[in-house]
Amino acid sequence: MSPRWEPNPSIRRGRTVVYTLHAHLVFTPKYRRHIFTDEMLTRCEEIMRKVCEDFETELVEFNGERDHVHLLVHYPPKVSVSKLVGSLKGVSARRLRQEFTGQVNRAIMHGHFWSPSYIAASCGGAPLEIIKEYIENQKRPD
Repeated sequence: MSPRWEPNPSIRRGRTVVYTLHAHLVFTPKYRRHIFTDEMLTRCEEIMRKVCEDFETELVEFNGERDHVHLLVHYPPKVSVSKLVGSLKGVSARRLRQEFTGQVNRAIMHGHFWSPSYIAASCGGAPLEIIKEYIENQKRPD
């Protein structure tokens, strides 16, 4: 069989589309507060994985530091990145506030968890392994 017909897991197929869309997303808490602990980042990843499943999107890689999180998502063309981001931030903010009330309430002002801004970068230029390695090497707090 021709090599071009060998299955490639990063290339997905829909009924009328073949795609491989990846985005590198970065979110920061309001006022870039240093609020994340390893436990919070672990829970944040679980929450965001579930949201991605609901959008038929794959969270390929997740990590963060005390004041921000990085996500590498593989998403279908029918998903609007801005709607995905809104859901990721909204659901995670609500759940993290419920589960880490004392920790979050001391750090967050004016009732907002995430900063309203975010970074969304297309991953077409750099090899995905380089981006995954960059995210894996974030300095996770103790």
